[in-house]
Amino acid sequence: MTDQPAADPAGTSADEPDTKLRRAVTGPLLYLFILGDVLGAGVYALVGAVAGEVGGAIWVPLLVALLLALLTAASYAELVTKYPRAGGSAVFAERAFRSPVMAFLVGFCMLAAGVTSAAGLALAFAGDYLGVFLDVPAAPAALVFLLAVALLNARGIQESLRANLVMTLVETSGLVLVVVLGAVVLSRGDGDLGRSVEFPPGVSAGTAVLSAALLAYYSFVGFETSANVAEEVRDVRRVYPRALFGALLTAGLVYVLVGIAAAVVLPPGDLAGSSGPLLEVVRAADAGIPDRLFSLVALIAVANGALLTMIMASRMAYGLAEQHLLPAVLGRVLPRRRTPWVAIAVTTLVAMGLSLAGDLATLANTVVLLLLFVFISTNTAVLVLRRDRVEAPHFRTPFVVPVLGIVSCLVLLWQQEARTWAFAGILLAVGVVLYLVTALPRRRAEARERTPVS
Repeated sequence: MTDQPAADPAGTSADEPDTKLRRAVTGPLLYLFILGDVLGAGVYALVGAVAGEVGGAIWVPLLVALLLALLTAASYAELVTKYPRAGGSAVFAERAFRSPVMAFLVGFCMLAAGVTSAAGLALAFAGDYLGVFLDVPAAPAALVFLLAVALLNARGIQESLRANLVMTLVETSGLVLVVVLGAVVLSRGDGDLGRSVEFPPGVSAGTAVLSAALLAYYSFVGFETSANVAEEVRDVRRVYPRALFGALLTAGLVYVLVGIAAAVVLPPGDLAGSSGPLLEVVRAADAGIPDRLFSLVALIAVANGALLTMIMASRMAYGLAEQHLLPAVLGRVLPRRRTPWVAIAVTTLVAMGLSLAGDLATLANTVVLLLLFVFISTNTAVLVLRRDRVEAPHFRTPFVVPVLGIVSCLVLLWQQEARTWAFAGILLAVGVVLYLVTALPRRRAEARERTPVS
């Protein structure tokens, strides 16, 4: 349930704390910001992988993933409206558990998830969508793509909600086109709607859906980054929950329709065998849509996702270095561009290594695994911070929702394969080592300074 504060004519709630940042983000712009973060790149690449797990019933795990994402989104809605100054999951963890180590691990999980996601998107970029334009091996193309992203990142990219609006429209147009083509194929009698409820023979439907939901969940991640703009949203306590849930429901509806359309047009085996499954749908629909046009839309969606992800990852590495939680060298910036070039270089090299070591499905599952730890922390923080009362009215989710959020995360963790745990474990082990090397000596020195000399 939500308690709504009154807003003044300027659009700012009287209950909102002062901030140095300009509150320029309206409800509609926040909705588009979240929708642009969630929608697009994942589903362009993963429909085939989901079909490989669940057969033609692609829409079912997408719907399950939406419901699971909404559980954790409710926890973010409560914490963001309760603490509108807070900067995200790591800050929520520090406030709830009062442990710098816990806050670091949550922040590093988000950093590692971002780098891994960029590696997966690089593989998606270098697949069949790029093959329409260039016949080049996937691995070198992925490395060149990540290098190009790093150079753009280092040059300095001023992101704006207007640019995000344009990219969101491009991404959405491609997905809407797939849905329309599915309807056209069905109307002329060439499609098979029955495939959309068929599961692979000899496999339990429940097992197949849970396994595919892991991949599908990757298509919904991104909503959690909206917590970082809380201080810039007008009347945040009123508009944030509406924008968050509205964006997720919109993305879920589009994804479900895309899943049904893909199954109508093509058998799951044809989808699973392609790294550009939606391009195969467009080709099979035979409606006169040029391959190059749709592939360009898909490449824009994937490239934009990778660029935004690497900007986030490099800035997070820089921020952790500034807080003396990662090596100080990651805090170096280019003198003129004022961009964190060492953090950009290191995160790019890690992404390159992951793109060579893993396939798209494994990398997507690793992203989900890392973020599941973040989401468990956030859902738990809601319960812990219930005893911390604030005067301003805010969104309050029923007690059972974060509990179900924790349970859902544990269920998805249980479904992860050993290879995925190994990828995530290596990344987290690197983070722990870096923390021990960087933070512990400083904390010991601070403790010695506080100890009185006898």
